[in-house]
Amino acid sequence: MKPYRHLLFDIDNTLLDFTRAEHDAMLDALRSFGYPADERIISVYSRINDEHWKLLERGLIDRATLLWRRFEVLGEVEGLQGLDPHAFSDAYITALSGKSYLMDGALDICARLAEKYPLYGITNGNARVQHGRFDPSPLRPYFRHSFISEEIGAAKPSQAFFDIVCRAVPEIDPAHTLVIGDSLTSDIAGGICWGTDTCWVSHGKTLNTCSLSSCTPTYTVAHLSKLANILL
Repeated sequence: MKPYRHLLFDIDNTLLDFTRAEHDAMLDALRSFGYPADERIISVYSRINDEHWKLLERGLIDRATLLWRRFEVLGEVEGLQGLDPHAFSDAYITALSGKSYLMDGALDICARLAEKYPLYGITNGNARVQHGRFDPSPLRPYFRHSFISEEIGAAKPSQAFFDIVCRAVPEIDPAHTLVIGDSLTSDIAGGICWGTDTCWVSHGKTLNTCSLSSCTPTYTVAHLSKLANILL
C-alpha cells in the first residue's frame, strides 16, 4: 500500500445516505403538490434522476437544466397534470436539504481516519442541498473542506474538478492521495484520470455494472468499516 497523505471522500451514498434522503424528500414534495405519494413514482423518478446525472458527467446537460428537467420528464412519463418542474424542483430541494442521514459506519471510520489523514469531501451535488445535509452532520468536524461542483465550476469525473482541488490544497499530491466513493463513473473514473489511487465502496455491487475499463478501482470495499484494513 502506498503511504497516502490525503483522503478525498465522495459524500452522497458514500458518507450520507442519499437514497433514503431522496425517497423521503420526494414523498414530501409529491404530497405538498397533491400528487400520489407512492413508491412506484419515486422509483421512476430515481431512474430518471440517475440518467440525468450521467448526462451531466458526460457534459451533455448543464446543472441548471438538470435540476428542473428531471421533474419535467417525470411529469410527462407519469402523467402528473399541471406539474410545474421549476416549482416542484424548489420544493424537492428544500425538503432534501434538511435530510441528513449517515451511511452505516460513516461516523466511526471518519473519526478514526481523521486522526491520521486530512479528509476532504468531493461532491457533484447541489450546493444548497450539500451544505444543508453535510454541514450540520456529525461528520463535518472531521473534514478540512468540501469541494462542491456547483461552487467550483467543474464536476466529477472531469480532471478540471480535481485540478481545482489541487490548486486549493497545494500540498495534495495525486500520487499519495486516495479517492473514495460509490460511483464508478464519477468518483473512480475521475480519480483514475487524475492519476490517483481509488477505493470503490461497492455496497455489494459488482464491477460488471460499469462497462468502462477506466472504472477499475485500486481497492473495493463492501462497507465503509473495511477502509480500516487499507488505511489503518
